[in-house]
Amino acid sequence: MINETQLLELLKSENQKDKAFRTLITLYKERLYWHIRNIVKSHDDTDDVLQNTFIKVYKNIHNFKGDSKLFSWLYRIATNESITFINKNAKRLRVTSEEVQRLAINNLASDVYFEGDAIQLKLQRAIATLPEKQQLVFNMKYFEDIKYKDMADILETSEGALKASYHIAVKKIEAYLTKD
Repeated sequence: MINETQLLELLKSENQKDKAFRTLITLYKERLYWHIRNIVKSHDDTDDVLQNTFIKVYKNIHNFKGDSKLFSWLYRIATNESITFINKNAKRLRVTSEEVQRLAINNLASDVYFEGDAIQLKLQRAIATLPEKQQLVFNMKYFEDIKYKDMADILETSEGALKASYHIAVKKIEAYLTKD
């Protein structure tokens, strides 16, 4: 099994870059897919954003300084690409990014790749009511079980702020789920 340092050396080596990049994709494709899917909701959109994420990583791997884990850097790019995707859709449709989220969630019920039930849909609707940062923090903690330390690197903020955001998000979601 290759470690992160070895993989980085290979990624920055001109004659090993393509092979190392295939290894990187194999290692991170599924985790990044689900991270992006939690943000953009649609399977097809997730595939597009995932592809854009890996293109950006490939083109910019030489800029990676190693100040954070490679995993954190990949997640930061995937998160930013997801948010960019939502904002571009909002602009194209002339609606808010929140409305794009609501539309995506409404389409989940007919998405053949969505395996959730009515409760999952209601949870997704509750998450969509949160501000963007709280959505990200909740999804990363609840669905992906990412540690606050890693999340702090990915979102470039403090662990304390993330813990507070998660706590507030949970309270809002609980209120949404119990209001009916």
